[in-house]
Amino acid sequence: MTLTPRKLNAYTMFKLPAAYFCGVRTKHIDNDKCLVTVKHKWINQNPFKSMFWAVQGMAAEFSTGALMIGKIQDSGKRVSMLVTSQTASFTKKATGRIIFSCKDGHLIDEALKKAIATGEGQTLWMESIGLNQDGVAVSTFKFEWSIKVKS
Repeated sequence: MTLTPRKLNAYTMFKLPAAYFCGVRTKHIDNDKCLVTVKHKWINQNPFKSMFWAVQGMAAEFSTGALMIGKIQDSGKRVSMLVTSQTASFTKKATGRIIFSCKDGHLIDEALKKAIATGEGQTLWMESIGLNQDGVAVSTFKFEWSIKVKS
């Protein structure tokens, strides 16, 4: 099954309702990158009239996780995945529409290949950068993913 933005958005509606109600939407996914957007609005704002950091985190994590899900499906193996660590930096107020992009699909290929070959768990760091409508970075998230082939 090929992942599409429509399928991923339906997935968020049923499996991640908090992300869906906050406006997290997948706009593009291919073999190497995933774009996820979220728009600043009343339901996802903080007291300072900008987007709450956790909403940005949901969108950023989903941009990395959707790539991971797609690669695991393509492998045909049963593989568990888990975020084991995360860091973030915030450089500008997040208002308007924020686009989170992850371009680390190639890193998943390497880790997945090694996990399948060795049977051992692997970890990899993936980055998602949130840009506002002017193309200015508002936040950068890094997630450490752990993957392991199920026996």
